[in-house]
Amino acid sequence: MLQVKDGNLEKMGLLFERYHRALFGFLYHMTGQTDASEDLVQNVFYRMLKYRHTFTGEGEFRTWMYHLARNVLADHVRKNKHAVHHYDVADFVEKIGGGPSADESMQKEQELASLHDALRKLSPDNREVLILSRFQELKYEEIARILDTTEGAVKVRVHRAMNELKRVYLKA
Repeated sequence: MLQVKDGNLEKMGLLFERYHRALFGFLYHMTGQTDASEDLVQNVFYRMLKYRHTFTGEGEFRTWMYHLARNVLADHVRKNKHAVHHYDVADFVEKIGGGPSADESMQKEQELASLHDALRKLSPDNREVLILSRFQELKYEEIARILDTTEGAVKVRVHRAMNELKRVYLKA
């Protein structure tokens, strides 16, 4: 990122290749929307270019990147808080087709869908801390820098969020 900051914009492609999947995963788990998450990833990389002068190199790049992602997500939520989410039937065609392992596949998909539904029912703060720690596999120290809090506070938040997730998931 320091090279991008210094004007070597070709290195942005390398950053995209390294981090776009992780960003998509974070944003998808926060929104539950594939198309919106893809657009949000693009917005994050656009902001990386636009605000490259703010990256100092003192902290870790991922921390800075997730700060930008959180800001992009907050803007998206603010703009779309009254929008209704519609599911695309094409996403479910493969699952309906059948086959030798269709039952197993559908059961796993149902379990994953239940988990994602439970995640969506959590408060945004609890959902975010679980996604960063469990899905993005960030260390508590990194999460603390992203959320501008202490590592101990992150541990407590993750523990409380996991307990809430268990309650919500088991109710479903």
